[in-house]
Formats: sequence, structure tokens, C-alpha cells
Amino acid sequence: MPPRINCSARSSVSRAIQRTTTCQKPTVILLQKSRGTSRCYASASASPMPVGALRLPDNYIPPTQPPSARRPDQRKSQLLRSYTALLRSAPLILFFQHSNLTGVEWAAIRRELRAALAKVPTPAAEPGDSSSTPPVDISSSIELQVLRTRIFNIAFKVVEFFDADAQKSKPNAYTHDLSSTAYEAINQAAAAVDESSVYAQVAPLLVGPVAAIIFPAVSPAHLAAVLSVLAPSPPAFPAPSRKKNPGYYDATAQSGLQKLLLVGGRIEDRVFDHEGVRWVGGIEGGVDSLRAQLVAMLHSAGLGLTTALEGHGKGLWLALEGRRTQLEEEANGGTKKEEATE
Repeated sequence: MPPRINCSARSSVSRAIQRTTTCQKPTVILLQKSRGTSRCYASASASPMPVGALRLPDNYIPPTQPPSARRPDQRKSQLLRSYTALLRSAPLILFFQHSNLTGVEWAAIRRELRAALAKVPTPAAEPGDSSSTPPVDISSSIELQVLRTRIFNIAFKVVEFFDADAQKSKPNAYTHDLSSTAYEAINQAAAAVDESSVYAQVAPLLVGPVAAIIFPAVSPAHLAAVLSVLAPSPPAFPAPSRKKNPGYYDATAQSGLQKLLLVGGRIEDRVFDHEGVRWVGGIEGGVDSLRAQLVAMLHSAGLGLTTALEGHGKGLWLALEGRRTQLEEEANGGTKKEEATE
């Protein structure tokens, strides 16, 4: 049997319920007309308020969101910021055009790409060189990303033509990537684009559906592994054999790979076509080997210049010394002849 409630307790509960239903506490509404103004508090009256009485002004700017050149419902701010950060930080980006790839095909391509990158050996540190930083495996940081070409095009303009440091001298000027200052800068640059700029060379590649392979560092070994999977070209970049990697010859993976086309790349703020990308991927020993070859070439050129200058100096000294000896012999011979005639 359920416990019974005393009459006094039951009456007190009913009175409490009546008080809560009859009493209404006034709600507090925060109004802020514009940025930098003081806060105003108002109490809601019992009478119904008209619709739109608490509407924020059109020029209201939230304190947590900087002003932007584009309206929030017309821009993809987070995606644009991620693209600008990507272009500023990634030293190597490969561009591929793709056509009607399904989700299963993208998954198969990413699987084979991860398997090929996992087989790239990590470069060993040079013995006895304590000043150099230890080698880092970048295989897990290389990613395949499908681009929104229109927003990526705008982000490329911002990175190429907008200099935030030069705009900081202006008073009350915002210098972030979504500011009106950046918007005006890219509009002015679009009127007269230099054909030798990086953007002018990359813009023709950003047509249609485009995907990108982003590298956190320039590594010819990892670049060769990517090319051997996504754009094989024997004998320099042969495709993996069926025995070592049978999943590469799966029907789904092959269908997706046939829909990818390498169109170029951006390496260290320079644009390369597919032949230039393959040349970078074919560098033996990586960037360190290329630097060593450059140092050896400069050293040999300097040594040859020093030898040439020394040779010319020695030749001039020998010519002058021979002429001096000849003059001395002529002078000595003349005096001896005068003494003999006397």
C-alpha cells in the first residue's frame, strides 16, 4: 500500500504549486546596439511586446566575430581560412583532376596511398653530426584532399596578392583573410594579373573537380611513392607489382585510379608541370643530396676561378721576369762590348 500524505503536508504542497503558477519573475533581456557601447538591461512587462521590438541593428557586430567582407550566409569562412593556412604552410602540393569518383573508389585510393607511403624508409641521421635535427617520418602527415575549386581560387588570390604586414600601418584596418582590406586587395590584383606570378600559372589547373596531395615537407622519396601509385610511368616510377601489392589491382582501385589525372604541382612557391614533378621525384638521395651536389658545383666553380686567376697572374709574372732578365743581359752585354773596344 502506498504511503499516505498528511493533510497539512498535502495542503502545503498545493499552496506552493499555486504560488509558482501565479507568480512570474520578469525575464532579463540583454540589448547591445553596437560594438563598444555600454550594456542596457530591460525588464519584460506583463503586456505583450510587438514583433520586432528587440531586433538587433543592421550594423551589429558580435564581439567574438571580427567583421568580414562577406555576409555569413554567403561565405565559407572556415574553409577559406583552412585553404589559406594550407597554402602558406605546405611546401609541396600536387594537383589531380578527377571525374565522378565514388566513395568506395576514394577509399581504395587512400588505402593504396597509405600502403605505398608506409614502405618509404625513414632517412637515417648522419653519424657524428649532432647539430642536425633528427629525421621525421612524414608518411602519416601526407593526405589526399578534395578541393572546392572556387573557394580555393579565392584563397590562392589572398595568399598571393594580399600582404597583411603592409596593411597594419593603416588605422582601424583589419588584416585577416576575411577582412574587407583583403577583399579589396584581391579585386585590385585581379584587374591586372601578372602572367609570371604563381597564381597565373596555377589558375588554369584549377578547372573542374580537383584533388590535392599535401606534403608537409619536400621529400623526393615520398613524392616518388605517390607518383608510382597515382600516376605510374615506368621505368622511373613503375606501378607496384601484383605479387607485392595485390590490392592495387583490385577492380575498384583500378577504376578510381583511371579517373585521376596529374596536372601539375606547386613546390617551394614554384609551379611545375607533370614533367617537372617527375624530375623532382627522381632526385636520388632527396633534397640533402641535391644540396650536396650544389655545394660541390659551387666549390668546383670557385676552385676553377681561383686556378684561372692564379694562372694568369703566374703567366704575367713570368713574362715580366723574362723581360727583366732580357734587359739585364742586354745592359750587361753592352757594357762588356764597350770595355772590349777600349
